[in-house]
Amino acid sequence: MKAFVAGFVAICSVAAAGQQPWQSIQMPTAAQVAQTWKTPPPEYGPEPYYGLNGAVNETVIRHDLDTMKALGYQAVTVQAGYDMPFAYLSQGYFAFFRTFVEEVKKRNMRVWIVDDAGYPSGFAGGKFTELKPEMRMQALVVAQKIPATMGDSVKAAIGPAAVAVTAINADDGATVSVPVSDKAINWTAPVGHWTVMVVEHRFKTSPTRSDTNPKRVKDGTQSLEDYLDPAATMQYLAFTHEQYKNAVGDEFGKTIMGFRGDEPDYSISGLPWTPKFFERFSEIKGYDIRPSLAAFLQPRGTKLTDKQIRAKADYYDVFSQMFRDGFFKPQGDWCAANHLEYQVHLNHEEMEMDLTRSEGEFLRDMKYVQVPGIDTIWHQIWKDTISDFPRLAASASHVYGHPRAFTESFAAYRPAPDVDMARYILNEQFVRGVNLVETMYFPASSTPSAHRSAYMEDAAYPALLAYVRRMSYLMSMGRPTSSVALYLPSSSMWMGDEAADAAFVSTERMLSERQIDFDIINDDALAKDLIAGRGTLATASGNRYGTVILPNISLLSQAALDRLRGFADGGGHVLFLGRTPSLISGRTILDARASKPAEFSWASVVAGELSPTPTPPAQPPASPPTAQIVPDAFAQAVKHAVLIPDMRLDTASTALRYTRRLLKDADVYLFFNESAEDFSHKVTVRSDGRRVERWDPQTGSITPVAATGRNGSMTIPLSLKPYETNIFVVR
Repeated sequence: MKAFVAGFVAICSVAAAGQQPWQSIQMPTAAQVAQTWKTPPPEYGPEPYYGLNGAVNETVIRHDLDTMKALGYQAVTVQAGYDMPFAYLSQGYFAFFRTFVEEVKKRNMRVWIVDDAGYPSGFAGGKFTELKPEMRMQALVVAQKIPATMGDSVKAAIGPAAVAVTAINADDGATVSVPVSDKAINWTAPVGHWTVMVVEHRFKTSPTRSDTNPKRVKDGTQSLEDYLDPAATMQYLAFTHEQYKNAVGDEFGKTIMGFRGDEPDYSISGLPWTPKFFERFSEIKGYDIRPSLAAFLQPRGTKLTDKQIRAKADYYDVFSQMFRDGFFKPQGDWCAANHLEYQVHLNHEEMEMDLTRSEGEFLRDMKYVQVPGIDTIWHQIWKDTISDFPRLAASASHVYGHPRAFTESFAAYRPAPDVDMARYILNEQFVRGVNLVETMYFPASSTPSAHRSAYMEDAAYPALLAYVRRMSYLMSMGRPTSSVALYLPSSSMWMGDEAADAAFVSTERMLSERQIDFDIINDDALAKDLIAGRGTLATASGNRYGTVILPNISLLSQAALDRLRGFADGGGHVLFLGRTPSLISGRTILDARASKPAEFSWASVVAGELSPTPTPPAQPPASPPTAQIVPDAFAQAVKHAVLIPDMRLDTASTALRYTRRLLKDADVYLFFNESAEDFSHKVTVRSDGRRVERWDPQTGSITPVAATGRNGSMTIPLSLKPYETNIFVVR
């Protein structure tokens, strides 16, 4: 292990050349961290989401920044707001923004720039609609529906936006391509009950909530850019990022840490599309998707044929690749070239079936994002709601070699959290690997009717921010240690497999309740991005998986299957829960072959079904949620697959959550009691250390802890009050 850590430190040093310390994985000693952790650098936050609303001026921003600083904020996420005395992206705006950055710098604070005047990211305050309408978001829709039965002659004119004409038989779902000649169709229906569907591309946008929209509503007035076209994203950067560079570029990587994106997605009726989609689809998949489009655009709930289901999965596979390469990658590359970080969260992180339709694939989208994120709003995390989705952001950072994952927390919470609940919500995320905190909402004081969130007014709030500062810093140091990988079945979900989604969520909870720290990986990571060793698959962050769990999936790529078999041959553990995949895809999902049971003889397979995680109620119930009921065969299979766990309890409990990070010479264990009851157990942790300390993020104190050690482990008494955290550092 020492040799591995030393080699990893050398790799990190090379990779970090030219970067600021906070931009790359650091491997300090525990003593070095202890010197800094009482007053962490401002790059580790936390930051409020600050809206420049109303008649903002120098007096206003000085007052507001002083208030933030007094509360304990070390950085600020800033967004151009409504009714400013200067137009968004105008010379006056950037002159004022220069002043804002200078005032932040005087206070030794840091800045994240919200990349648009609202959300979702990508409309440039309306400039695409105004100046570049040809680069607006587009979708495929059904423009005409013409019913026909056997012998009917269908004649109709076709507009220039048409991309496909298809007849669908209601009797069996069969499709027939209808020829077009001279911008018209002339077709006679064969036996059956047919609907001729004309598919067109149209400019169609997800609704935008823009502070430059005079109607103050979320609508389609200001269109998003074409996310699938890199040229549109470069134009977006020219409208926004490049102008910030002209105004305050000398503070990039210093006072200004990066750009912050918000919920880019396709919340549209129709299919995401761009003019080069069919060309790119043919390059990737090798066939023409146009004859299948009409089937995809039937009303939700319409039963598709098996062939149509597979072709639709191919569509979403290509869409998600183009979304990554057209929107996220250009921004990540631009930020890296300008010494900045790109942080963004998506929409529907807690509802992956919805995310696959609107964003394609979480980890794929995040591959080139330096600070992957999630948001927790409404009621996504509460004492009645078990939520493991924050681990998505942490896993993306681990897999792709980034030190941090961020959260936008508390927006539009119903009911609004108080300080104690805010601490609970953040602890739920810290213990799942999130380590950079942004809190909503802090409007500029230039708008008298606007008030910052009520919990910010509580006298106990500065103490919470002090806790968050130290927690964020400590849990950003070193590298992750997860040795278990849980497969995210996005490709199964592209085929509409809700059972795979439910099993994935249930398996997340099962692992958490059994104190198994894990990362989430996707097919891309499994097939090519992880580094194969003998019986291990390593991330760019340096943690190595010895166990891969695949929950109830229906589809797996041949490349991933081959890597899993090699991983198992080297001594790695592969566990299929519920079933093995029935389909194995190669270049296409359309032509995926049927799998054979014998193909999985090298893996552990446990048949059965995990009970789905209950849907959270709208309001907190009188009693806390109960632990999940897990089939004993599943629990035993997981226990067998994870031969050397990081930790174990003297007696079983589903209340404890934990995560572990590795410093150069120490292990950092974060424990969280997720229950309303006192927790008192002995915990045995895996470590070569000989001295245990309790690090208190509330006070910054470090105290020795009595522990006994033998054979590479330490046993520690662990007592936690309800919803309390504890950090042990084993030196």
